[in-house]
Amino acid sequence: MRLLSRQNHLLKMLFLVFCLPAISLAQDGANIYGALQTNANFFIRDSNIGAVNIPQYDNQKFGADLWLNLNYSYKKVTAGIRYDMFNNSNLLNPTGSYTGNGIGMFFAELDLGKLKVRAGHIYDQIGSGIIFRSYELRPLLFDNALFGVKMDYALTDNWSIKGFTGQQRNLFDRYDAIVKGGSIDGFLQLGSEENPINLSPGFGVVSRTNSEETTQKLVSILRNYIGDDRVEKIAYNNYLFSAYNSLNYGTFSWYVEGSYKSADVFFDPNAVTTFLNGQTAPGRFVREPGNVIYTSLSYATKRIGLTAEVKRTENFNFRTDQTLNLTRGIINFLPPMMRQNTYRLTSRYSPATQDVSEMAYQFDLRFNITKKLSGLTNFSFIRTLEGETLYRESYTQLLYKYKRKWRATAGIQFQLYNQAVYEGKPRDITDNVMTITPFVEYLYKFTRKNSLRVEAQYMSTQQDYGSWIFGLAELGLAPHWQFEVSGMFNLVPNLDNENIPESLRGKQIFYPTVGGVYSQGSNRYSLRYVKQVEGVVCSGGVCRLEPAFSGVKFEVNSTF
Repeated sequence: MRLLSRQNHLLKMLFLVFCLPAISLAQDGANIYGALQTNANFFIRDSNIGAVNIPQYDNQKFGADLWLNLNYSYKKVTAGIRYDMFNNSNLLNPTGSYTGNGIGMFFAELDLGKLKVRAGHIYDQIGSGIIFRSYELRPLLFDNALFGVKMDYALTDNWSIKGFTGQQRNLFDRYDAIVKGGSIDGFLQLGSEENPINLSPGFGVVSRTNSEETTQKLVSILRNYIGDDRVEKIAYNNYLFSAYNSLNYGTFSWYVEGSYKSADVFFDPNAVTTFLNGQTAPGRFVREPGNVIYTSLSYATKRIGLTAEVKRTENFNFRTDQTLNLTRGIINFLPPMMRQNTYRLTSRYSPATQDVSEMAYQFDLRFNITKKLSGLTNFSFIRTLEGETLYRESYTQLLYKYKRKWRATAGIQFQLYNQAVYEGKPRDITDNVMTITPFVEYLYKFTRKNSLRVEAQYMSTQQDYGSWIFGLAELGLAPHWQFEVSGMFNLVPNLDNENIPESLRGKQIFYPTVGGVYSQGSNRYSLRYVKQVEGVVCSGGVCRLEPAFSGVKFEVNSTF
């Protein structure tokens, strides 16, 4: 009943936002614009790669996802609405099937000069997002928009405040907890006009009020804990505070943020539960305060660019409902501390941000040797606060450009990846993955419109599935066509990995991709036949393990 009533209200909102304002479209300044994204997957069962035993392969054969955004603006008013559709979708749960459709997002915003008011779904953040960030990651079906009201007020030309309150989005419904918060942000200029020092300080606070249902769920779980595992108090209200500042001086830029979370109940996967019957299990709810310290220092000139980042995280799991897991109910955002790799094999092992215990460092150096030759090197290291190594990566790349005719890229990556932690696999049979991955890329332009790009990559490792080789050829016929052929081959398979199904263990399997893209104006259509090995999919530090895929993918992206 609650959902039905809400949809009736949304239909009224749709009418008010679009039908009534459409009368004034003939007036100067009125505008309607939007975007469409559609994904369709045709599943082809393939037991040779493990693409079996989920509903789409066994019965449904087809799944689709769609997002349609429409926005309207006229003078001081901006409004928008988004229709979402999921038919037999594997985005919510890669091993399951989800079907649903309705209004996924809507908002109305009023600009009154110094005061701006937004009602409906809110996407925003405080500082770098460590205590609050509402955003969307469609590849993971992650959308934690806040449904409520936000106000921004300009105190002066350089100082502003904002405040918000609401409930977090949960697909076509909302979680029960109330989230509220606010921040003050400013700008200061010190020093002389010739050598100014620019400061952008800020302070924010966020609070969550638990629902009675969530509190009772926690009580029923915690009453089974004994001895030192017992949690004596569950707070209805929890608070996060953050102070941050950006400093810019000449070629230097420095950002620093410190955040604190009041004592809160959360699930610690590293703890061990002891029950009343004497049995134990991995993971336990604990009640602890948390903190994050993050800083980034950058230096840039025409010849060189250097960035160093450090982040320390302790007990900073914060959700709209403490009993949720994986990507559900996350209120905040912890900056990822690894390079965002784009090549197929260099991005195969990506570490998810750890919110309970993480000490992370990243250094990035970019340089121009000559006008034709440039390069970069990146190093990242992540461990727990207790000292266990989680991830280590060293990446070096050189790029050579010959006029506008061709360019060549070559590089190498070294990785250590704690697969037991990042993928939740048994520690007693899971070794850290150690990889060495050289790669090359070559782009040749036949004409201003036609080009050919090829890639070759090799990953050497004795863990997980073993060593891989990957090749790609991409033909571009601008402005409309692009064709792609690629393949990934398990060149030296691992014979002893107990995490791999016995039917796949030690097999040399080829994973091809063949497809094309057609673009016409702001419309883009792509069709691909894909076989893909099981692996981790990450976006912005949020990751999940996905099973192997076999089938055809069709996508449409359009803006208007």
